[in-house]
Amino acid sequence: MAKYLNLTNEYNKVSLKEAASYINNGKLVLFPTETVYGIGADGLNEQAVKNIFIAKGRASDNPLILHISSIEMLDNIANITDPLEEELIKAFFPGPLTIVLQRKSIVPNAVTANLDTVGIRMPENKIAHDLIELANTPIAAPSANISGRPSGTNISDIFDELNDKVDYIIDGGETKVGLESTVVRVINHEIHILRPGKITYDDLSKYGKVIIPEHILSEVNKNDVVLSPGMKYRHYAPKTKCILVYSENKTNLIKKIQELETNNTLVITNSNNLKNFKNAISYGTTLEEISHNIFKLLRSADKGHYELIIIEGVKTEGLGLAIMNRLIRACSHNYLKV
Repeated sequence: MAKYLNLTNEYNKVSLKEAASYINNGKLVLFPTETVYGIGADGLNEQAVKNIFIAKGRASDNPLILHISSIEMLDNIANITDPLEEELIKAFFPGPLTIVLQRKSIVPNAVTANLDTVGIRMPENKIAHDLIELANTPIAAPSANISGRPSGTNISDIFDELNDKVDYIIDGGETKVGLESTVVRVINHEIHILRPGKITYDDLSKYGKVIIPEHILSEVNKNDVVLSPGMKYRHYAPKTKCILVYSENKTNLIKKIQELETNNTLVITNSNNLKNFKNAISYGTTLEEISHNIFKLLRSADKGHYELIIIEGVKTEGLGLAIMNRLIRACSHNYLKV
């Protein structure tokens, strides 16, 4: 059973010293970031990193992100090869952006899935930042969940799932964003979005040309090499079958969802549409509310033992692109655009 530290009401940096010592001793620590919770290990300790894959049941060809607390730490593990990379780091670190850079030899192959690149992020969450600083090593950390399941945005949702698979749990309350970081790579002085998140196309386009690859809203071939987490495998999914429905026409949207409804169906929808369905819950009205709530609601919906969950989609603009990226994968690409 994992050691548990509750920092939801009172926090000081000293309280994290024990958790940092667990990282230094090759143990697994579950900790909050501003995006989602992560399962962390010393990112320079290959065996500790391999233990993350075992704990999550994660495929070894799915690379991890290294979380840092300073630019000095970044310089130790990666090379900046384009001035645009430096611009993005200055603009968005610390924050919910991961940038894929040329790795240095100090980074274990287990982190990078044997690639010559590594994803790097500097969290703005105080607990995450201080934990990395105290451990004085980059922390490799994917989202805190069993692979394929919705990411954890609070401890209560993931405690039973992970309590016997990690060594230390830090409870920092609800995460702020609710979706994993935006992942980008600079190629030929252009910004390629590998995974959308809170940092949007519009945010990034202030710094250069931005490319959105086809895989963002479609399936990746199982034999393809991926540069970012969240691209290749079934992700973010409840156990219950899900269908994602979207239309720019509200009447068509409501009609299609009503056609799909049964007496044992749950509809996850905009709060303005609740009255149109037999059994529905709201994910909010704004994109920020939806991103914050959706993983929590998917986990909650699973407990209702429904035969089907129908999710109302959103427009793929701004943060909506990241939301639809997650929902399409949560629904195993069962997506109806009407």
